[in-house]
Amino acid sequence: MTPVGPRCPDHATQGQPRLGGAAGARMRAKRRPTLSTRTLSMRSEQPFVTWSLVTVNVVVYLISISRPGGTVNSPSFFFLTKWALIGPAVANGDWWRLITAAFLHASLLHLGLNMLGLVWLGAPVERYLGHVPYLALYLVAGLAGSAGALVTTPVGLTVGASGAIFGILGAMLIIEYQATGQLAGQAFTLIVINLLFSFTVNGISIGGHIGGLIGGIAAALALTRFGRTSLAYGRPGLVGVAALIGVGVLSVLVSYWKVKGYA
Repeated sequence: MTPVGPRCPDHATQGQPRLGGAAGARMRAKRRPTLSTRTLSMRSEQPFVTWSLVTVNVVVYLISISRPGGTVNSPSFFFLTKWALIGPAVANGDWWRLITAAFLHASLLHLGLNMLGLVWLGAPVERYLGHVPYLALYLVAGLAGSAGALVTTPVGLTVGASGAIFGILGAMLIIEYQATGQLAGQAFTLIVINLLFSFTVNGISIGGHIGGLIGGIAAALALTRFGRTSLAYGRPGLVGVAALIGVGVLSVLVSYWKVKGYA
């Protein structure tokens, strides 16, 4: 690149005097361009965490349908009420519901769609982030999804991994932006399509999806130390880890703030 635009290195010196000997060699060496390539490196080969999360979700579903009152396509209602996200129960101190609800599903179709999305979206994100940062982002997004669900439906019963999966979509948005410098890419398109689906289909926790998406974006930005490093090959450092924990803590605080008085 030159002040007047790109020039071919082989012709960049046309019209200029050429020096012979050692002086000319040094001058040509200085003019020789250095090529630099920016790539997104894969931190891990296999998405072990993604497959582990799928396994946990499937095992929990099998347990839920094996309890009294459960069928293949309908978990035991008693089991769900003990672990699902319910605002008054959280207000009474059942804090674990903020994360256990993300591993429960209301039907076989519900489980299948979420696990399909987790494998398709989670596996490539895990390969870029690495196992531990990916798991941390998933859990934080799950907490944010619970907070969003309680904001919109504080007394309803909410289950599903979709809040955490929307968090993965949020992380994909940041990864794509760091790689291309543009927001309007494939991740953004997937987010728009899934949000439209959320608003048009009955029985879907809109708050859980939006909360998880916001949590995933915030968690991804925290891991980049707010743009100072790359999700693909940078390290979050103490600042990034503290900010990531802060997103999770804020999600819990929002949840308790919303359910206060429903006990």
